[in-house]
Amino acid sequence: MDDILFSTPGNPVPENHTAGYFEGARKTKLRYAIFRSETSPARGTIVLLQGRNEFIEKYYETIRDLNAMGLWVATYDLRGQGGSERLLKDRRKGHVRRFADYERDLELFLEKVVLPDARLPFFILAHSTGALIALSVAPRLANRIDRMALAAPFVGLTQQAMSEASIRKLSAFFSFTGLGQKAMGEDRGLRPFEGNPLTSDLTRFQRNGEVIAARPDLTIGAPTARWLHETLTAATRITQQAHLTQITIPTLILAPMLDGVVPYVAQEALSRNFRAGQLITITGARHELLQERDVYRAQVLAAIEAFMPGTDPMPDVEESAA
Repeated sequence: MDDILFSTPGNPVPENHTAGYFEGARKTKLRYAIFRSETSPARGTIVLLQGRNEFIEKYYETIRDLNAMGLWVATYDLRGQGGSERLLKDRRKGHVRRFADYERDLELFLEKVVLPDARLPFFILAHSTGALIALSVAPRLANRIDRMALAAPFVGLTQQAMSEASIRKLSAFFSFTGLGQKAMGEDRGLRPFEGNPLTSDLTRFQRNGEVIAARPDLTIGAPTARWLHETLTAATRITQQAHLTQITIPTLILAPMLDGVVPYVAQEALSRNFRAGQLITITGARHELLQERDVYRAQVLAAIEAFMPGTDPMPDVEESAA
């Protein structure tokens, strides 16, 4: 178990955990871990779903915070990234064959790992691509997941070299002409802190950089055309009223106002059509809310603690959007 999760002096592995691998869709080997709270009885289990190009180690701090709330945390690396099996010979390409594989991975994780080994009730906390996966599969999870909190859900793209419409057309063209494995962009590795769209917290940015420097094999580079086509197609589908009305799980949408990856306006639009959802705006924060400065991150953790398991329909948070 000790060689499954990675630790650095500035980012030690939380105690009281188990780690291993489970078989996801198409027999893909996925790395997972369960972190247990010392609180007894536990308040439940958070199923933590990562964003693109993330890994379990990046969430150690958040896992400790959730454990301190009396919540267990069950998480896994998405297929093709982190410590999970890569899908192409070129390990640096961020790829997925079908978005449905992401959905099936989550269902298998709940069936094979969470249900047998974790504590009820079950909740989802998901970031970016993970939030897109949660929204997509949510109509089938009503009898297994009590509540969801979605941080900066991936429902669109902003600040790219070309428009989102052009990216959609180009990625679809490549996908349907046998070029779906083509990387859409440069593999630039770790970007400098200055001007990054993810976080305004230098300490957390550097901590994550130290993990990446020590274990670059956990990361990936640019997404493939197929990945973009599949995820953007899913984003279009899940934001339709016909899909959102099928979701009955009470849901928080935690939207950073200065998100440099997903347009804030797209997240706001999602909430307007989502009867089971409520928008909480984090004013001044960038895309990675759980890696942000304390002034922003504390709002997110407070909302989560009030909401899960909670008895009120929605938490009373000062920074709620008007």
